[in-house]
Amino acid sequence: MKRELIKPIKRLSLREEIYQTLKQGIITLEFPPDQRLNDKELAEKFSVSRTPVREALKRLEDEGLVESIPGSITKVSSLNPEEAKHAFTVVAVLHALATKLAVAHLTEEDFKALAHHNAALQSAVEKHDIIGAIEADQAFHRVFLEAANNPEILLALERSESKIYRLEVAKFSSEKGFKSVSEHKGIIEVCQSQEPLQAANLVEKNWLSLGELLA
Repeated sequence: MKRELIKPIKRLSLREEIYQTLKQGIITLEFPPDQRLNDKELAEKFSVSRTPVREALKRLEDEGLVESIPGSITKVSSLNPEEAKHAFTVVAVLHALATKLAVAHLTEEDFKALAHHNAALQSAVEKHDIIGAIEADQAFHRVFLEAANNPEILLALERSESKIYRLEVAKFSSEKGFKSVSEHKGIIEVCQSQEPLQAANLVEKNWLSLGELLA
């Protein structure tokens, strides 16, 4: 049975809660491309006024996930492989930079986390668990983002990653997943050898090869 995505929420960080819930629904394709989004209906489902819903939709429009059409129609943006391909280029460079900065600061716990997330990725791919695989892949790269400790990289990634996440969900395949598992193992090895430039290069290639396969 399909789970109910939208339900009444607590008033703690109301605007942010609504924004994050709608964004998650869009990037995981719970709200499919081109689906209309009615602010009145959404407000009723959230049990809130229309104002925070409209604010959330405006933020999502600024990020390219929602578009407004003359005639008061708001809908989920169409999937755009060409746009996502450009986003992959940006994401690849930013993750490579984060990896380069992170290598010298990785701890034993970080290496355990990298191995754990990669194993989770492989398991999810074998089960054809699309969301699980993508989340495990994100968790793997998040280790480097956290070790790099550069908030500007996180801010720069936020807009682009939403676009590629939707494409990953729509075009996921076991081939892509197993390829990433193998590439991740190589990344871990060079990080353990304290080779930041080579690690950054492998991470960039990992993202770019995924972009080519998807877009």
